[in-house]
Amino acid sequence: MRMLGVIFDLGGVVLGSPLHAIARYERELGIPEGFVNRRVGVGGAQGAWARLERGELTMDAFYPAFEAECVAAGHPLDARAMFARMSEASQPRPAMLEAIRRIRARGLRAGALTNNWVAESEPTRVLEPHFDAFIESSVVGLRKPDPRIYELACARLEVRPPEAAFLDDIGGNLKAARALGMTTIKVVEPGEALRELEDVLGFLLG
Repeated sequence: MRMLGVIFDLGGVVLGSPLHAIARYERELGIPEGFVNRRVGVGGAQGAWARLERGELTMDAFYPAFEAECVAAGHPLDARAMFARMSEASQPRPAMLEAIRRIRARGLRAGALTNNWVAESEPTRVLEPHFDAFIESSVVGLRKPDPRIYELACARLEVRPPEAAFLDDIGGNLKAARALGMTTIKVVEPGEALRELEDVLGFLLG
């Protein structure tokens, strides 16, 4: 199947990784590695983190709600401080922006698909001009790995799932996309991920 579009997660793919920032914060506090991500998973669709990413909670409501979940799980933390560190880590990766430019120059469509939150200033929105479609969980009321948000991204790019490649740094998000027929690439090291994408597309991205 010829690829007609590429969909990029933002944090950890086009931007520096918030997961790395969370891990550093856990180490600072002496919290077990992976505690925050496990807490998010245990909270599920009705946990504070998921509700934030669907736009159902403001940041001011989220902070105490998530902190209470963490206290209940045995490890208090300062959610506001953690999110500040995540924001600091979210700097654009020039190689990814150049890859997106080349993809669009070849006539393919590029989309952003991000789980994010409503904030007074959403820094990721400065990236919107780089994409043909820009899908934010907090705006559309859906979040990865809900299959409907991938279908929405494809519809906005005017491609079918088998005609799209998807890059993300979280395995569960990739699994859901792959189930719809999308070609998936896990981003651990950005350069290696771009080389995989070059193999899929058949042209150089940098």
